[in-house]
Amino acid sequence: MTKNRLEAFSDGVLAIIITIMVLEFKVPNDTTFESVLKLSHKFLSYILSFIYVGIYWNNHHHMMHTVKRVNGKILWANLHLLFWLSLIPFTTAWIGEHHFAPFPMMLYGIVLFMNGLAYFILQNVILSHHGKDSVLSKAIGKDYKGKASVILYLIGIALSQYSTLTAGIIYIIVALMWLIPDKRIEKILEEEK
Repeated sequence: MTKNRLEAFSDGVLAIIITIMVLEFKVPNDTTFESVLKLSHKFLSYILSFIYVGIYWNNHHHMMHTVKRVNGKILWANLHLLFWLSLIPFTTAWIGEHHFAPFPMMLYGIVLFMNGLAYFILQNVILSHHGKDSVLSKAIGKDYKGKASVILYLIGIALSQYSTLTAGIIYIIVALMWLIPDKRIEKILEEEK
């Protein structure tokens, strides 16, 4: 099977996720600067989640350029990733509404962790379908960033009950690690030409 429908469906779901997140913003009842400041927690949570969704879209897009064909396992692994991504608007709204309270921050971290795990599963299903000599296999190498992300998410989840600020900083660090463009796939695709 070709990958076109998988890419189109994934792009559509990610666009809807971003739309749902922005619709969580309610216009303030008054016209003062203070009324906008009251939304700062929601805005900060939105920014971080928007960055995460953007990172997943970007990396998913790059990964799909390495895929020649898909099978049922890849389709289900992709749906698994989209399921966890679809929970980002809920946890984003919750941490924003409750000013980064401990339990919402823990759940936010769990959702981020599960997104990372789902992406890892999708990546490995693609690798098993395309083989050890595939473009994706060459590009990801030992995947140190992916492994470091998992560890940092778990630390953030554990610390969220003691210091939501520390947990938030850890979640931001993981986002910054992935925000820096990863040229591995582009480099390998250029070498393959």
